[in-house]
Amino acid sequence: QVRLVESGGDLVQPGGSLRLSCAASGFTLSVYAVAWFRQAPGKEREGLACMSSDGGSTFYVDSVRGRFTISRDNAKNTVYLQMNSLKPEDTAVYYCASVNVWCSSSANSYRHWGQGTQVTVSS
Repeated sequence: QVRLVESGGDLVQPGGSLRLSCAASGFTLSVYAVAWFRQAPGKEREGLACMSSDGGSTFYVDSVRGRFTISRDNAKNTVYLQMNSLKPEDTAVYYCASVNVWCSSSANSYRHWGQGTQVTVSS
């Protein structure tokens, strides 16, 4: 069974930090580009970050650049999103995704999706 499973979402205060994890099973994540998306109520799903399959290239959307960092551990078949300096505007369901070609900002390019994990930033 091919799966991506996100974890680590929580309620945090503004300015806080959180690390999300995305564990892959049923396929080898190392041969895929991996990405993080988020979706807030009433908004479109938004691409945040992507890393190429070899780890050599990363991409970030302007709103998270400098605050969020995508990484991967191929030995654990897991991708991470480190989130620092969190803002209330970051509140959303966060999803990981993978694609067997190159990184894309378009959600419909991705082959595998996780179920999402809720991040709430509030005082």
